[in-house]
Amino acid sequence: MENEIIIHSDGGSRGNPGPAAIGAVLEINGNIFKLSEKIGEATNNTAEYKAIVEGLKKAKKLLGKTRTKNSKVKCFLDSELIVKQLNREYKIKEVTLHKFFIELWNLTLDFKEVTFTHVKREMNKEADRLVNQALDGA
Repeated sequence: MENEIIIHSDGGSRGNPGPAAIGAVLEINGNIFKLSEKIGEATNNTAEYKAIVEGLKKAKKLLGKTRTKNSKVKCFLDSELIVKQLNREYKIKEVTLHKFFIELWNLTLDFKEVTFTHVKREMNKEADRLVNQALDGA
């Protein structure tokens, strides 16, 4: 049986770099799971990558190995730059992001299919709220 997973992720820092956090909302077969955590000092771009990496890791953990292989994942991010890098439209010039791209790429191989789509910030409100919640220590 094929699983459909939707992940809305966001990452942010206060200052660039500065205190950073990630947020993700996962919808797996109608069930909602949330992720919100501080990641220490980081740039906005690092936080964006870390958010989608952790979102995919959480999906993999929740599904288990067999169900993961039969899952299609639709990832929605409000960072156009990161989406274009993930879709190989832009090169990754920031050397510190290379390791996150490789980790993310390797994670995508565990799923049947993974797509990355840019959405406007308004369509990613809950993931953004989770970032701010973590940064505010709520």
